[in-house]
Amino acid sequence: MTGAGRRVPVGRIVGLSGVRGAVKLESWTEPRMRIFDYQPWQLVKAPGGELEMQGVEGREQGKGIIATLPGIEDRDQAAEWIGSEVLVPREALPDPEPGHYYWCDLEGLEVVTTQGVPLGRVQHLFATGANDVMVVRGGGKEHLVPFVPETYVVSVDLEGGRIEVDWDPDF
Repeated sequence: MTGAGRRVPVGRIVGLSGVRGAVKLESWTEPRMRIFDYQPWQLVKAPGGELEMQGVEGREQGKGIIATLPGIEDRDQAAEWIGSEVLVPREALPDPEPGHYYWCDLEGLEVVTTQGVPLGRVQHLFATGANDVMVVRGGGKEHLVPFVPETYVVSVDLEGGRIEVDWDPDF
């Protein structure tokens, strides 16, 4: 299970730049300019607006990033997309290094303890600074399991859709 067909959020349009339709961009990639390597982009805004585009270009400007969106030629057109998430196909991302995972590949996996007790499924993950944490829900409970390999995360089987953890099911 590699997330085939899934779209992954890699950034957000946060403002306008100039009068020719350029936008200010928040990038969630490392390094942040790598966002332009992953295309096509799917811009998604609430409620219900979507736009796919290929050939997005950008540059760093001060502490921010400026993107030029193909087909968006003026400030008014660009303003409609402020707040939109930038999604890319999971297949556009490079394979992670061994032992590393994209969060989107872990979401939805079944989580069981080393004793075989099912805890539920990974709903999402969040970063704490010290480590990432899996939010696992099932059986009317929510478990916050640190994603720390060899300490709490014993194994990850993406193909089998399962993560084994050394975790107390009552915690």
